[in-house]
Parts: sequence; structure tokens; C-alpha cells
Amino acid sequence: MTVVIGANKKTYNASITREPFLYYEMKTAARLLNEGCSEEEAITRIVSENLFQYPTERSIKRMAKACVGRLTGMNDKDLIAAVATKPQDVSRQICLYAMMKEHRLISDFMLTVVGEKYRTQDISFGRIDVNTFFLRLQEQDDAVATWSEQTIQKLGQVIVRILVDNEYLDSTKAVHLNPVLISSVLENVLRAGNDAYMLPAFNCFS
Repeated sequence: MTVVIGANKKTYNASITREPFLYYEMKTAARLLNEGCSEEEAITRIVSENLFQYPTERSIKRMAKACVGRLTGMNDKDLIAAVATKPQDVSRQICLYAMMKEHRLISDFMLTVVGEKYRTQDISFGRIDVNTFFLRLQEQDDAVATWSEQTIQKLGQVIVRILVDNEYLDSTKAVHLNPVLISSVLENVLRAGNDAYMLPAFNCFS
């Protein structure tokens, strides 16, 4: 697995099994933040008005915190506004970037598997790519080595679903990656800051 300069140094965790891509929830939270709500105000409104339409207050609050955390973790109000107001293709891509910023697991997968496939122009994709990624990760990281097979399987399913949601794959059964195009909104932010190393995950090498 290639080490990426400037890569996400957070510890690996499996929380995405409980907090997956959450696109519509992210868009709802982004609208509140873009309207001027503070982080706490946004969370409070999501919970009190059950804006996510979840069955329990506990689940709403956990997901609200996750979404607001991802959005504010980008440290860019323009990107939050873009999630709230831009078309799906743009806003979903920014949500993926936010998830990569928050979760080292997603960042590493998108760069060392997806980005590397785009770089080498090998667009084949299958379960073996996901399994190989986790096998290598378990060899390299003691915490990941303790994860159960069930957890690994669930994480793989979440990752594949993220690829489908962002049109990297046509379906969970797809056997090749689609040639995604990075939005100018996101590309400009990545190039201007410290996250240019993430560009290959969006099939951007120029």
C-alpha cells in the first residue's frame, strides 16, 4: 500500500458502519449551517424537529453530530454552502471529501485503491480489491488487526456503497470504475490548501 505524503494521520476506526455516507443528512445539516446556525444550534434543530426522520432521538443526535462534524471539519464555509446549494454531482463529491478528511480509512482506500487504479488506468474493480486493502491494513495496523471478520465485511459493504453513491461504480455488482470528473469547486479548494494529495481519488492528475 502506497504511503501518501500529507495523508490523513488520524487513527483508523470502524464508525462508518454506524455512520455511513449520509448524503441527505449532510445536505440537511449543511443548509442549517449555511443559514447561519452554529454547530450546536444545527444539532439542536435537527433533533428537536426530527429533520432526519429517524425513529429515536439518540440515533438522530448521533448522526447530527457526525454530519456537522464532517462539514465543519472541512474548515471551509464555501464548501458547506456548496453542499447545501449545489447539484447532486457536486455536493456528493464534497461530502465524500468531507468523509475522507474525517475518516482515515476512507481516505486511504480512495487514494491507495481507487486513485491508484486511475493512475495506472486499470479500471477493473471487484471484491478482491476491497479484501486486499483490508488484508494489507491488518498487517500494518495493530488496531485494524483486532477487527472481526464481520466488521471487515460490513466496512467493505459501506465502502462499495459509497462508490456507488458517488458514481464511481454503476452498482454494487459492477466490475469496473467509471471515469469520474472532479468538480471545479472542490478542485480549487484542494489545490489551494494542504489536501492536493487527495486529487487522485477524484481521477485528477494534471
